[in-house]
Amino acid sequence: MLKEKLHNAHHNNPAPDILVIGDLMLDHYIFGSATRLSPEAPVPILNAHRESKIIGGAANVASNLIDLGAKVHLAGIVGNDLFAADVIEILTTKGIDNRLILKDDSRVTTVKTRVIAGNHQIVRIDKEDIHNISAELEESFFAFIAPYIEKADIVVLSDYNKGLLTPTLSLKVIGYCQSLGKKTLVDPKGMDYSKYEGAFLIKPNKKELAEAAKAEKINSDEDLIKAAHVILDSTKATYLIVTLSEAGIAIITKEDYKIIPVAATEVYDVTGAGDTVIATLAYCLSLDFSVEEAATISNYAASIVIKHIGSATTSIEEIIASLKTN
Repeated sequence: MLKEKLHNAHHNNPAPDILVIGDLMLDHYIFGSATRLSPEAPVPILNAHRESKIIGGAANVASNLIDLGAKVHLAGIVGNDLFAADVIEILTTKGIDNRLILKDDSRVTTVKTRVIAGNHQIVRIDKEDIHNISAELEESFFAFIAPYIEKADIVVLSDYNKGLLTPTLSLKVIGYCQSLGKKTLVDPKGMDYSKYEGAFLIKPNKKELAEAAKAEKINSDEDLIKAAHVILDSTKATYLIVTLSEAGIAIITKEDYKIIPVAATEVYDVTGAGDTVIATLAYCLSLDFSVEEAATISNYAASIVIKHIGSATTSIEEIIASLKTN
């Protein structure tokens, strides 16, 4: 059964070496209580009790992989600021190799500050620059990461559309992976998926798929398949994995499709669930699980993390326990 196979693969194989390339973020949380309105404006006053800083974006994918048991190299760009120092400190504490993170003086480190009263988010404040990295930085960045692509078991592109994964850089990475016989997994963003041409697997959610395929709606399996084939045709990807929120996960190829029902019973916060799915897919595929097996395990991983507030991670032991329960 799948839980025994996952247990054996996790404990009897060397930790897979996975390279994550993508947009780095810092998720800043301010927790407190709000019991009255401000006399200055019709807004609640938060009595702040505590703060926390958590790595987000591609860094959260790396964090998920570390907690699953992988060996991870993380490549990305940060600003030359104090928040960049926070990101590096957290990565170091987590045991994530951050030597492939470069600083770009032309941008700030992406920070999302969420203010939470009780269990309710009342405002989010974003600080970011989303312009593309320069051609010079792109060239030096690729040269910097190329040896790590060569050593990796699998490569993940975690695109949050913040300027790192330009069309030329994305295609260059995917093309290099193809030349080495390595799989590239993409967590996409934006309207133009042509920059992911040649990827082994692309993982949009239903809303992202509809936007990229220029579909008016996705209300049925027929709509889903039609939109998916637009992307498969344009990218030549082998697999499209579509997260469907409460409906589960769809696995779609040019020839077939399958929907794996949702495993979650309680939902508190979907923040970072997509990062968990792409990380679990990468981990399982690097251990030679089939795409269907990897997607099923990823579905269970997501069902665990959405029970927590904020970006969360899970472990193989927790996933195995969830598989046993269900």
